[in-house]
Amino acid sequence: MGDTHIQIDKPPLPTPLLNSTQNQANHQPESLDRDIDLHRALQRLETFLTFLGFNQSTVSSFVLSWTVFTLVGVVLPVSILELSQCSGCEKYQIKDFELEIVASQACLAAVSLICLSHNLRKYGIRKFLFVDRCSGYSAHLTKAYIQQIKNSIRLLVLSSLPCFILKFVREVIRICNVQHESWWLSAAILFGLTVSWIYVSTISLSASILFHIICNLQVIHFADYAKLLERESDVLVLIEEHILLRYHLSKISHRFRIFLLLQFTVVTTSQCMSLFRTTGYRGLITAVNGGDFAVSSVVQVAGIILSLHAATRISHRALAIASLASRWHAMVTCTSSDSSHSPPRVSSSSGNLEVANPQKLLNINYSESDLESLDYISMPTNTQLESYMVSYQKRQSFVLYLQNNPGGITIFGWTVDRALVNTIFFIQLTLVTFVLGKTLVFTSK
Repeated sequence: MGDTHIQIDKPPLPTPLLNSTQNQANHQPESLDRDIDLHRALQRLETFLTFLGFNQSTVSSFVLSWTVFTLVGVVLPVSILELSQCSGCEKYQIKDFELEIVASQACLAAVSLICLSHNLRKYGIRKFLFVDRCSGYSAHLTKAYIQQIKNSIRLLVLSSLPCFILKFVREVIRICNVQHESWWLSAAILFGLTVSWIYVSTISLSASILFHIICNLQVIHFADYAKLLERESDVLVLIEEHILLRYHLSKISHRFRIFLLLQFTVVTTSQCMSLFRTTGYRGLITAVNGGDFAVSSVVQVAGIILSLHAATRISHRALAIASLASRWHAMVTCTSSDSSHSPPRVSSSSGNLEVANPQKLLNINYSESDLESLDYISMPTNTQLESYMVSYQKRQSFVLYLQNNPGGITIFGWTVDRALVNTIFFIQLTLVTFVLGKTLVFTSK
């Protein structure tokens, strides 16, 4: 056990690049380089979010964001579907189907834009991601922060690129089967619908990715806390660190619970409506009229999976801490009890009893006068035994505390873990079977 302590009663050190440039001389060059890299990663992320309209810190940016969203995400596709004349549109019912898809995609993007822009406007990018926690800590935390942000952005690209390709292919198939007045008009319609769909889909996926980033950044701290159990013996420090971890998880849950609940509600409603329309339609469902249902469903389900995966991962990491602490407590207790037959002594580093070798006492050369004082050899006292029991009771209370305060991402008291995911699955399965029972009717001739 080492003597390393992490102080949590002091505010984190300010990062010079995002607060003031006058304190740069007080940091070491290595720390300054790490802050520069972290600042650049955050700046790229903030620029990307600003481009999508999440940055609504001023009145002008708020008006611009919602104006662009309304024009590109709602007005543009609705105008194209309502004003364009094509042969075969009535036959395939393309207009009715696609208007419902535009409505569902716009609602999901609006929910993401409202919830995330509110939090970013209130806290800022650094406080929103809890990045200031890594200031003043070791270098591996800052590097892990930077790597996690890069991995999440890469995950956004990898998850959205196949959806965009599917959307483009579907629009090409639609244009080839439904003829407009000219090919130039068909190309313009293809371009307008694709750009609008990509814009609203990127907004909804980016909100899920941002939640994914925040949860995985907390996973880094839980991994560091597990290492702290291996080198720290002060139970009070361990409890204080865990309280801080649970505090940040509760703040994340509070900020995202409305978003997660609305996201789940909108996606569920959209999927049920899509199922109603496709199973209740008496005509032939093809890629021309039903392709957008499949593509939009992939995007919506991908966003739900990203959010649930991030939430369940951090919840399970929080639950695993109690298991690690129980193992640590058992190993320390068993090691101490195995040596209970030997005279114990108090360790100055860990506060636990250590074994004193009795042979060392017998190998000492005593004079005759010294032999008369053998009765005064130091033996375990009540104070030492009491110290041992106090150390055991502290560890036991720490384990009980972790078992009764696991932490995790919660939605109004419901912990997002595998049990909740199974519940969501069976709710969805029930809704699907209900819709199929209302729409699919088999008649015998």
